[in-house]
Amino acid sequence: MRHPSPASKNHKPSSNLIMNGSVRVRVIRTLLAIQNGQSLASIFDPLLNSLHDGDKGFAHALLLTTLRQWHALARLLDSLADNPIDEVEVRTTIQVGLVQLLYLEVADHAAIHETVEAAKEVGFAHATGLINAILRKVAKNPNKFRKKCNKNHSLPNWLAYQLKQDWSDQYDALTQGLRQSAPMFLRVNAAATSVTEYQEVLDGAEIETELTEMTTGFCLPSASNAAPVTLATTGLRLCQSTAVSALPDFADGIVSVQDMHAQLTAPIIHRALMSKVSADKSQAGLGNNELHILDACAAPGGKLAHWLELLSSEDASALFHVKQDDTAATSAPTGIKLTAIDNEASRIERIYDNLKRLNFTQTDLAQSSSGIALDIVCADATRWRSTDASKKQDSAKNSGVFDAILLDSPCTATGVIRRHPDISLLRTEEDVEQTVSLQAEILQNLWPQLKVGGYLLYVTCSILKQENVLQMQDFVSRHDDAAAVAFTEACSWGIEQAIGRQCLPIDRDGGDGFYYALLQKTMA
Repeated sequence: MRHPSPASKNHKPSSNLIMNGSVRVRVIRTLLAIQNGQSLASIFDPLLNSLHDGDKGFAHALLLTTLRQWHALARLLDSLADNPIDEVEVRTTIQVGLVQLLYLEVADHAAIHETVEAAKEVGFAHATGLINAILRKVAKNPNKFRKKCNKNHSLPNWLAYQLKQDWSDQYDALTQGLRQSAPMFLRVNAAATSVTEYQEVLDGAEIETELTEMTTGFCLPSASNAAPVTLATTGLRLCQSTAVSALPDFADGIVSVQDMHAQLTAPIIHRALMSKVSADKSQAGLGNNELHILDACAAPGGKLAHWLELLSSEDASALFHVKQDDTAATSAPTGIKLTAIDNEASRIERIYDNLKRLNFTQTDLAQSSSGIALDIVCADATRWRSTDASKKQDSAKNSGVFDAILLDSPCTATGVIRRHPDISLLRTEEDVEQTVSLQAEILQNLWPQLKVGGYLLYVTCSILKQENVLQMQDFVSRHDDAAAVAFTEACSWGIEQAIGRQCLPIDRDGGDGFYYALLQKTMA
């Protein structure tokens, strides 16, 4: 899934912003680069790689804590200053100092002295008196100022206002939850081992985990059994953050790091696909030589890999067996053609890297007995059409190519602010409008390529209704052949919406903010 970058923030700070100076100076320069439009993901590793091992932990905590508390610290700073402070570099330096005093328990004299010295090093020696005075004032009564800082949200006002409109009942818990760090979850490769077996391996490595299980219930109109479908998704939550390199068998593809709510994606679309296969097998004349499925906006490939794990676990002979009788001969599907698209070459490379580790490259799949053919394409989902779809463009209405489509849609990523706290600095109200328009374009392009009876799973990691339930309501209202599949009370996750369900990042031990809506294409 691609997260749109702020259109108006294209300044590219030079590498010396983060590659020289003291730890505090490098953190300050990194924060300045983020304020100039750079994402944390693009500059975080260069920052840590430029430091000695003994400094990396402090730099990590200082940078991420400052970002998580950024807007609350800015309001506190405004209340502490006698006159407005307009220089971004000075404000940033003071906020780095405040974090040390209020959240990181750095000794007063060290926090104040080193922050003042950092101001000199970034070229703002003229402001050292002001910086010193403000930090000393806070150091005299840190509990008072910490309480003041923690009282309200730490979000840009436009976003806080929108969340208040969207989630009034959950607003306080939600805005406080977004200030916390996110837990680390693991997805075990079901094609290689079981969750409980891998948990035992972790126990042997003295890595403590907790089993996390979520139940999903929904009603599939095409299911042969009228009873609602119920799925169980099981993952592991690390009790303490652990370096990925320390996870046993990670390099061999046995386990992946994936948020628990993100782990719902593949099981939902996979079960919907299996339901369609079952329905098609029960109707004469609907057999096909292949199943065609699409993962749109697939990078970095975590959900794609999870779907491949589930597909590989299926019994291919049973999956593609179609009964024939005297009245209608049907051809049995002989394999699955899975197409994955994303619009940036660098992100396509990440898909290849992830699939290589998990042994799901095109070569791996071709040499297996799974019957899966994977095609990875660099393309724009607002315009891309499959080759088969292009051939059918003049055929009957409602003819499509894909039996199932996973659309992990571009979004503002407001649901993953805990993991990517720079989002609260980078996103704007204009970004929301642009993103909603982009989502609508992608939906409009992909929907005609879905077969009648097929399913489209719409997923975002946003917590804004405009991108989620309102987007779906608008789409369904404009497409007579789009039917929303209802989630049932069996769901142990999320909040029921008019269409779909919404997960919110409230529980400090829970998953990120995700939205799910499952649509089936019907005869118009």
